[in-house]
Amino acid sequence: MLLIRMPSRLEDDYSPLYYLAALGAGGLVVSFFMWLMFWVPHPGRPVPVFSDITAALADGGAALQLAIVVAWAGIAVFAAMMLRLLVWNVREAAAWRGTAAYIALRRGNAETQLLAGPLATAMALNAGFIVALVFVPGTWSVVEYLFPLAMLAFLAIGVWAIRLLDEFWGRVLSGGGFDCSRNNSFSQLLPAFALSMIGVGLAAPAAMSGVAWVAGISYFASSFFVVAAVAMGLIMLVLGVRAMMENGASVESAPSLWVVVPILTVLSIASMRQGHAMHAHFGGGATAADTFAMLTTALTLQLLFLLFGFIVLRRERYFRRFVTGGQRDAGAYALVCPGVALSVMLQFFINKGLVGVGLIVKFGTAYWLLTALALLIQVLTIWLVLTLNARHFGAEAAAIRAS
Repeated sequence: MLLIRMPSRLEDDYSPLYYLAALGAGGLVVSFFMWLMFWVPHPGRPVPVFSDITAALADGGAALQLAIVVAWAGIAVFAAMMLRLLVWNVREAAAWRGTAAYIALRRGNAETQLLAGPLATAMALNAGFIVALVFVPGTWSVVEYLFPLAMLAFLAIGVWAIRLLDEFWGRVLSGGGFDCSRNNSFSQLLPAFALSMIGVGLAAPAAMSGVAWVAGISYFASSFFVVAAVAMGLIMLVLGVRAMMENGASVESAPSLWVVVPILTVLSIASMRQGHAMHAHFGGGATAADTFAMLTTALTLQLLFLLFGFIVLRRERYFRRFVTGGQRDAGAYALVCPGVALSVMLQFFINKGLVGVGLIVKFGTAYWLLTALALLIQVLTIWLVLTLNARHFGAEAAAIRAS
């Protein structure tokens, strides 16, 4: 991907859903960070930093050393890919705003696709923090100064998202025009996904800051976006199911049927971050059993929605048509997020859930068998990202456009 010559001036052929390509690359940064998070000792800190990683690299066994090198490489490669795709999207979106396709999108249901911009930008900020932790020595020594700046950045992204929602909801609630018959997917859950991503970013200082007022502001600000994401998501979930029951699922938007999976992962991480703040600063917080119960509920819901979406995707032969076949649609990048989210959720479920309550022993046989499943999903997601990038941005994409 880094060597691919990116297309330029797509204009009418551009879609804001291409921001999901950057989002997926950023998600893979997080998936590789999970290796360091749960395998590298980091005493006295909630996350591993450069000094912890280099110490483990020097003193750990061969397997741990190999895992660190692969994780470092994965974080570096996919962070660079994310940045390149984000910059490309910003440039292409600027040119696309002057087209008839943009005007048509702002007048229909698909206007909420514009929330893919804040969503990918919030992910980039989360991934950027990971890059700083694992590659920049001394980051943790200045982290208390970075937290207020990070919250301001996430709040700015939140204002961007709310302004876009204000324009959409203001239009459809005052003048109507929302076509419920064409709402036969979960594509209207994209705003909830964006709000939840902003919320989880705002929750990071709550989990990691040693300053009570920083954690308190973080808790309140993240709660606003988390609650907004849940409320909006539930409304649109019901409306989407109703439209699908009446009109059948939209083929092009079929990948959106899995968008609940990443939303649940992001909300679960936000909940754990807020719980850590309650424990560290405010005399409350969840027990290991509470965390296990919450993660179990979220994971089972994810599996149910994966099954539900798979039934539709298989019947519509979506993978054969839009992933390995001759058709191309930017919405296919929505398939990346569930893979990343499920891999990350499994890592948390294994380490914070099963290990936390003592059902399995960390680094035991059962631990590695379950972790192998998370790693397999991660590998398949990487293959999907590379396949889609070749179809949409490489020589294969140019051939498809010319045909």
